[in-house]
Amino acid sequence: MPGTFSQIYIQVVFAVKGRKSLIHSSWEDELYKYIAGIIRNKDQKLLAINGVPDHIHFLIGMRPSCCLSDLVREIKKSSKEFIKEKKFTRLKFEWQEGFGAFSYSHSPLDNVIAYIRNQKEHHKKQSFRDEYKEFLNKFRIEHKDGYLFEWVEYE
Repeated sequence: MPGTFSQIYIQVVFAVKGRKSLIHSSWEDELYKYIAGIIRNKDQKLLAINGVPDHIHFLIGMRPSCCLSDLVREIKKSSKEFIKEKKFTRLKFEWQEGFGAFSYSHSPLDNVIAYIRNQKEHHKKQSFRDEYKEFLNKFRIEHKDGYLFEWVEYE
């Protein structure tokens, strides 16, 4: 859009259905590259992507013409098919419904990128549930626990 100027940065977080630890380290980079391709093909700018076996985070510079829900829906749909096609797991792979989206100004982007890149170390100290609820509280997003991701507790 000529004459349209924007600065929109969004961190997106979504989980494997049932919070199963299905994203294996042997193929996660290939998955992240595939998702990066979707984001580029949708004319958005990927700034960081990473995750752990049960969920992923990515940070994008988003154009105002983008519909975030459509983008995330396409990423989930296409990446699920990619995982199935590549036979990365013998188990049925699905993403949970919904996602978290958190906006940032330009100044903290280096910290957000470092946070995303450090996911594996971060989750040695904090659960996904606690992390996600912390995001909701930090961004003052009203919510009911019953409408959050399916929280499956593992022993």
